[in-house]
Amino acid sequence: MSASENRAPVPEWLVAPDDANALVAAVWPASAHRDDHGALSIGGVGVAELRERFGTPLYVLDEPEVRARARAVREAFTAATGRHGVQARVYYAGKAFLSTEVVRWVTSEGLAVDVATGGELAIALAAGADPARIGLHGNNKSVAELEQAVSVGVGSIIVDSPIEVERLGAIAERLLRSGEAQNVLVRVNSGVHAETHDFLATAHEDQKFGFALSDAAAVVARIREIPSLRFIGLHCHIGSQIFGTAGFAESAARLVELHAELLEGGDVPVLNLGGGFGIAYTSVDDPTPIEELADGIVEAVARECDVRGIPMPNLAFEPGRAIVGRAGVTLYEVGTVKPVRVSDDLSRLYVSVDGGMSDNARPALYGAQYSARIASRTSDAVPALARVVGRHCESGDIVVDAEYLPADVTPGDLLAVPATGAYCYSLASNYNAVPRPPVVAVGEGRARLIVRGETISDILARDVGADPTTTEGTDD
Repeated sequence: MSASENRAPVPEWLVAPDDANALVAAVWPASAHRDDHGALSIGGVGVAELRERFGTPLYVLDEPEVRARARAVREAFTAATGRHGVQARVYYAGKAFLSTEVVRWVTSEGLAVDVATGGELAIALAAGADPARIGLHGNNKSVAELEQAVSVGVGSIIVDSPIEVERLGAIAERLLRSGEAQNVLVRVNSGVHAETHDFLATAHEDQKFGFALSDAAAVVARIREIPSLRFIGLHCHIGSQIFGTAGFAESAARLVELHAELLEGGDVPVLNLGGGFGIAYTSVDDPTPIEELADGIVEAVARECDVRGIPMPNLAFEPGRAIVGRAGVTLYEVGTVKPVRVSDDLSRLYVSVDGGMSDNARPALYGAQYSARIASRTSDAVPALARVVGRHCESGDIVVDAEYLPADVTPGDLLAVPATGAYCYSLASNYNAVPRPPVVAVGEGRARLIVRGETISDILARDVGADPTTTEGTDD
């Protein structure tokens, strides 16, 4: 059953607002507000200017918001670990959203960078990131990707299979000078699965990533036998969009137990607990403050180490969504509006916009919930139940499953969907041959293009059968 087929007509949490123009602070960038005419402004730039200069759909990213979140996360974990005499390293998880400009923002705020492919590594390097502060993930890294990572001096490679251990060992032996070794972490599955505020702890894992806890010691022993590899610690990721610290605490208990066992064979200086810290997408989401997360997770590790009488390792974390998610807003233009009778006592407005699942796949993939507001004006019309849908040939092409918008929403209105900074651009596609939108950075009253939008000519340029003499003017 697809995510769209499993939706309730109206989510239980959704309540008609007193004012369908109001911006719920938790889901918007701090700079978002309505001007004297009721139009939305982000980073000091009005949506009318953004539409005129860059068109729609348009990803808008608030640079000061990204920087502030990066700084806050780094400071929270640095303070929490500092109280125990160890260090913290925060990696920006590039899979959430990656461009050279964003890499420059987060690294200038003191973050390292986590990448998962050769393409992501290339972006980080093109931005000038220090290779020693890059971590490389992936369950099926190619030989070329591993060679590139070792050649440029990537600080750590997270190994994911026995084959990769041998493959990487051979590559490092060939590419590194005598006496040098590539730092590696071993990804393990703690058996803890966390999602939002719930978590489930099991004894076994059935997934493509990592090693079972019971197998990890043998993997580490093999790494320690290979002179060109240096084992520096364990890595674990327990889920995404997590609220609270309970799942992290349970995972820490299991990881520290293994960590203590591995200390018998040599140093284990690092423990990477991943990320997955949640953000607010709707008015009812209540994400855990980053300071509370940092204190709770670090205290859990310290407690487990103290119980076992072992020194606490340095800790690493990989938040992505928590840094960039709330900083993003996607702008669309409304194309059509039609009322649809859902039942005898329920109807909704279907509001079709000029984007859809090609620029935000999360609702179709996961049933993810988002919010929306008319951005170009305010309205005194009564709130009406609405579903914002895209332009693609799929019934599951839903941008916002359920929201209350002013009943007079009409073609030509600008619609803004907040909290789209993470996993929207990075999951974007050309489905139905729709060009991917541009990305614009805003801040201090200025807007600038940081990722060029695609054109139909770009799509045709990849089609070797297209006759260039017949495709001129396709971007008009």
